[in-house]
Amino acid sequence: MISMEERIYLEHVEISASQRNRTDEVHAFEFETFELRPNENNANSSIFKRIWISLPRNIYIVFFKSRVNMLLPFGPIAILVHHLSEKQGWVYFLSSVGLVPLPELLGVGVEQLAYYTGPSVGGLLDAMFCNITELIIPIYALNYGMVRVVQHFLLGSVLSKLLLVLGSAFFTRGTLHNRRAQVFTEKTILVNTGMWLMAFMAIMFPTLLHSTNTEVYFGKSELSLSRFNSFIMLVTYMSYLFYQLKFQQKQNPIDEVSSLLKGVSHEENTSQMTHVEAIGCLFILTVWVSILSRYLVNAIEGASNSMNVSKAFITVILLPLAENVCAINFAIRNMLDKTLGVVVVSSTHILMFVLPLCVLVGWIMGKPMDMNFELFEIAVLFITVVMGAFMMQVGTHIFTQLLLNLTLPYGVVKP
Repeated sequence: MISMEERIYLEHVEISASQRNRTDEVHAFEFETFELRPNENNANSSIFKRIWISLPRNIYIVFFKSRVNMLLPFGPIAILVHHLSEKQGWVYFLSSVGLVPLPELLGVGVEQLAYYTGPSVGGLLDAMFCNITELIIPIYALNYGMVRVVQHFLLGSVLSKLLLVLGSAFFTRGTLHNRRAQVFTEKTILVNTGMWLMAFMAIMFPTLLHSTNTEVYFGKSELSLSRFNSFIMLVTYMSYLFYQLKFQQKQNPIDEVSSLLKGVSHEENTSQMTHVEAIGCLFILTVWVSILSRYLVNAIEGASNSMNVSKAFITVILLPLAENVCAINFAIRNMLDKTLGVVVVSSTHILMFVLPLCVLVGWIMGKPMDMNFELFEIAVLFITVVMGAFMMQVGTHIFTQLLLNLTLPYGVVKP
């Protein structure tokens, strides 16, 4: 017979052994599960799943959040008209309208990428991508040997920004939003206007050299001087960007992303895209800008003949006007920081980077691209630079300033 104490002891031993066996089985199962679980596949699948889920939201942010994006279908229509008919006037008009929303879309992509790169690099990306049209169109025109088209287009871009866009900002700020005075960042304006004057002198010297017939080798001296000036301008502009990137990160100049990126969707303080999605968005939009720019440049000659206007009027007035619609829209919506960012940074970028780069690219292509503008054109450029700098420093919104800003660019070139 087994006593009561021995029976209790044996039952306790059996219970402990059974619990230990269950624990070993559980540990063995967990060990096997840990070894057999596909960690990398789950991680990759989660990444693809997250991108797939966020794709509709990103499409909405980029293409449907702004009303101006309703003009995007005009781009494919322009391509169809080019291949189905010979109406180059319509091709020019449709491709110009199709280019209107692209600078704002590029700004959205840069804004999302700036959350990962920081404000200084984001400001540089904004200056580069939001002016990508002003760089791609001249390169296509140079490839076709249209040197005067390049000169007129760059001149018209600066005129429209410093006069038309700035005048729209002053008008809306002083009338629609009832703010009669505005104090701007004088230090930043002085630095940029100094570079505008430097670019003006770089353009003026080859023009005067040709106009006064004082060049040693006719047709070559101003070309050599233009290439030398282009190199100096690029070095100066790169030094300025390096200074902004290294020594003024703690400041808030007008051309940093803190003031540049106050445009379409600034209600959110966090990024709505990953850096890969933002880079992909910028790449796709840049390719589309390049495609439309090619059809646009090809249609300039036909549009001039069909509309019975000069190519100078098309390239100085009409072509830059289509690319500044978004900037004018910013001015109407009381986004003064964004408008001034477009005016100041874009004008400096065109004069100090795009123009000398086109001269050097033309040198590589074997095209005689120089800075020999006409005397009347450099006179208009000088008046525009002085007028724009003065109005931004004064910062008052007067109806007379509006009339001057809006009428001067359209009095430069008659149709």
